[in-house]
Amino acid sequence: MTAGSSDAPSPSAAFPEPLPSAPPERTKVRLLELVQRHGPQTAQDLAARLEVSVPAARRHLGDLQEQGLLVSRTERPGGRGRPQHVFSLTERGEAGFPRSYSGLCVDVLRHVEDLFGQGAVLKVLDARNVEIALRMQAELPEHLPLAERVRRLAELLADMGFDPVLEQDGADWCLTQRNCPNLAVARQYSQLCDSELNLYAELLGTQVVRETRIACGQGACRYRIVG
Repeated sequence: MTAGSSDAPSPSAAFPEPLPSAPPERTKVRLLELVQRHGPQTAQDLAARLEVSVPAARRHLGDLQEQGLLVSRTERPGGRGRPQHVFSLTERGEAGFPRSYSGLCVDVLRHVEDLFGQGAVLKVLDARNVEIALRMQAELPEHLPLAERVRRLAELLADMGFDPVLEQDGADWCLTQRNCPNLAVARQYSQLCDSELNLYAELLGTQVVRETRIACGQGACRYRIVG
């Protein structure tokens, strides 16, 4: 042994540097992939799968909820035990994964149009609106003031991935949708936009005028709701 040498391990050998953790954005992507693949998950489930702490998983989950990609609900596992928060993808979150739904919708509508004419497409979409309206009417009862119904409609549209902004303009309301989850279909079938307009007018019980449309190349879909 030479002078000054020692068998003791160097500080770097005794305490090796930890492996770098995954970048936050990559962790969020992995988290979304896990929810998409395995269905609704708790923060504890996701932390275990990602091999991160539960508080770290919760921070990522909170960010993804703020972005409108995840939604949480309270469940009792197996109907028993302590309630737990379970996280699942919103429609906006689902839209981040490859889907052939839009292509399928376009093909189906094209065949409907070829067989039964252009008016048949609007009839199909209006029939779809009847089902959507039945689901949404419970949240928009007629006895509520128009302002409250408009606010509730905006909340429902946010959950559906439309990224709405609501502003009051005198007695009217302006509803701006900054995203169109159905854009691939709407670009080829304007009847989808007409059907959407009819749905809002029916749900709110007042005149609704569309001023701009994403499918026409404008930056947003803007609706004026007459007060």
